[in-house]
Amino acid sequence: MPKYTKNDIIQKVREEDIRFIRLQFTDIFGTLKNVAITASQIEKALDNKIMFDGSSIEGFVRIEESDQYLYPDLDSFTILPWRPQYGKVARLICDVYNPNGTPFIGDPRYVLKRVLKKAADMGYVANVGPELEFFLFQTDENGKPVTRTDDEAGYFDLGPLDRGEDTRREICLALEAMGFEIEASHHEVAAGQHEIDFKYTDALLAADNIMTFKLAVKTIAQKNGQHATFMPKPVYGIAGNGMHTNFSLFKDGKNVFHDENGMKGLSKEALSFIAGLLEHARSICAITNPLVNSYKRFVPGFEAPCYLAWSASNRSTLIRIPASRGQSTRVELRSPDPTCNPYLALAVCIAAGLDGIERGLTPPPEVTENIYHMDEETRKKHGITRLPRTLEEAIEEMKKDPLVRETLGDHVYTQYLIGKEAEWEEYRAMVSGWELDRYFITH
Repeated sequence: MPKYTKNDIIQKVREEDIRFIRLQFTDIFGTLKNVAITASQIEKALDNKIMFDGSSIEGFVRIEESDQYLYPDLDSFTILPWRPQYGKVARLICDVYNPNGTPFIGDPRYVLKRVLKKAADMGYVANVGPELEFFLFQTDENGKPVTRTDDEAGYFDLGPLDRGEDTRREICLALEAMGFEIEASHHEVAAGQHEIDFKYTDALLAADNIMTFKLAVKTIAQKNGQHATFMPKPVYGIAGNGMHTNFSLFKDGKNVFHDENGMKGLSKEALSFIAGLLEHARSICAITNPLVNSYKRFVPGFEAPCYLAWSASNRSTLIRIPASRGQSTRVELRSPDPTCNPYLALAVCIAAGLDGIERGLTPPPEVTENIYHMDEETRKKHGITRLPRTLEEAIEEMKKDPLVRETLGDHVYTQYLIGKEAEWEEYRAMVSGWELDRYFITH
């Protein structure tokens, strides 16, 4: 049942002294965009009549097709709690439409909706619980971020070692004011690293929540004189930022991944979903791990997955099955990082799992040993391959898999590849600090 009607929102804007409304949408590469309107334009916005220039958004449309319209999702209406309490600011998350009233095929939210429609046609509701990690760094006297942290804390430590605790607490309170159900927040492994987990929900809302979460974290950190980053590996030699993502499928209100008589308490659907993720893991990596820097995280010794395997408890595998069963049974994919476009990342992950179910795939045997301690020969014996080592390798894997193109659609697939290949070429030609340190004096 919808939370809001148009009249509800119009009334709320008047009663709450809301002066500005941000109409938000996301581009292909996961950057949050918005068109800001004044309260006087709210009825026009709710009638889907706010237009913007799509040709100015990377990967959207050509200049001769530039007009596009924003269709607000009414249930996404919320007041931004970090903005002034007099002359408040609210937001609405929007779908992007063409002038003829059809959904724009390049809208990432529409890509995810298509996959969720397929899941619904199979009888499933896809639920997702994301776990996002981020760093809080100091800023210098000019407000520029530096890679020094405000704490020396470790996993689950408290203040006074964790000087980011107050910012993390403020983020949690802001998110709860926006309707999030925060399940846990804590200091992570590295100094300055934090994690906030919010309750699982349907996949579309989960993707919306990820975008809102990243905005809240960055905004509140900046307000407190800190710099928040979701960059996968901002500092060499310490843990990076991941976005472990928990998936479950429900049918008629019941979690279909649970079977008390199945292996490890898992149903055939759960095992096939795991098999589908493993089969497509390398080809979806360019989506779930979209940056050159993403692949600096995939190194042994920092709890990030490197190898394609699954386990009910082993944290060195790509896929882990947390201990909870019954309605809480879920499949945790440990490779995504929080710089991904969540709409596209969830779309390709769910599509991969559904493909496994449709084809009745069976996963390889569970790996219970620490894969990081295995030598190459032992891994070969277990049939364990690894994730791509570079963005270039991930792009090539993406090109080999028809499922990725089918899931994204030709427009998003083509524009995404163009952007990522350009990013790799720019990086490949760049002279890094490491190269100067290594070669400048001695050669």
